[in-house]
Amino acid sequence: MKNLVSILVSFLACGASAAFAQEYPARPIRIVIPLTAGSGADIAGRIIAKHLGDAWKQPVIIENRPGAGGQIGTQAVVSAEPDGYTLLVQSASHAANSAIYKSLPYDPLKDLVDVAILGVTPYVMVTARGGAYPNIKALIDDAKAKPEAIPFASAGVGSSTHLAAEYFAQVAGVKMIHIPYKGSPEAIQDTIAGRTSFYMAPINTAIGQLKEGKLAALGVSTRKRAEVLPEVPSLAEQGLASYDISLWFGMWARAGTPPAVVQKLNAQVNAIVQGVEVREQFGKLGIAPSPMKPDEFGKFVREQIATYRSIVKDAGIPQQ
Repeated sequence: MKNLVSILVSFLACGASAAFAQEYPARPIRIVIPLTAGSGADIAGRIIAKHLGDAWKQPVIIENRPGAGGQIGTQAVVSAEPDGYTLLVQSASHAANSAIYKSLPYDPLKDLVDVAILGVTPYVMVTARGGAYPNIKALIDDAKAKPEAIPFASAGVGSSTHLAAEYFAQVAGVKMIHIPYKGSPEAIQDTIAGRTSFYMAPINTAIGQLKEGKLAALGVSTRKRAEVLPEVPSLAEQGLASYDISLWFGMWARAGTPPAVVQKLNAQVNAIVQGVEVREQFGKLGIAPSPMKPDEFGKFVREQIATYRSIVKDAGIPQQ
């Protein structure tokens, strides 16, 4: 009898979820981006939001809530109703935070459900055009001659740009000073001004300044060169053979969101990123679509958390 009741309850819940998903979205959707406007996740998220709105004939509103390495905006999503109307778009910093912080005000694996990956891109190591470092060798030599004296920029403590740079220092065998900024735009501006030696930038945030000649590219973070910057060698090509790391952007909802809604969101995002218009937009920004089902994306996120924890441990980075 108990088994029969359990089956009946499960059947009714599935039916309710499916009915909710059929109606979804019946009102505006809010996408919280826990980073500054102009960040990599912000740029990618706004493109996806525009196409979600077009597809579903509902407003999709972007809300930037930066601060505390993305924790403030993420907490806002965790505190929202689990109905699919408040979503999170974040970068690989979502995984990096689990490595750099001793504790978070939410559990990234239990309080959020993995919806979809938006795309993957290399970082590009940028420096001031005409500045002190014409190439990687000059930077590494100077950092070795002046241990813990050369500053580098990041988009914030615990951000993926922070750990990608720490990983570079670890592989290069140097000690440098970390200067965290509010976000990518601020980090880029101080790098242009020469106040930091380099910034491991998302390509989509730095490509404009690279093409305008305000920044110089020292290398890309993946073993394979970026199609949008074919003339820029990888760091691996320049003697850092083991250096290989990518930036990615994803979407999450609060845990408890009906599975049918998660599946509907996943299917729509996957269709959007594989469409001709977005593939062209993303291509110009160096972002490659990499569609996954929710369970595949969840597995990927957990692997990324393990990767960042390994970087933090091997580099001896103190947890915040």
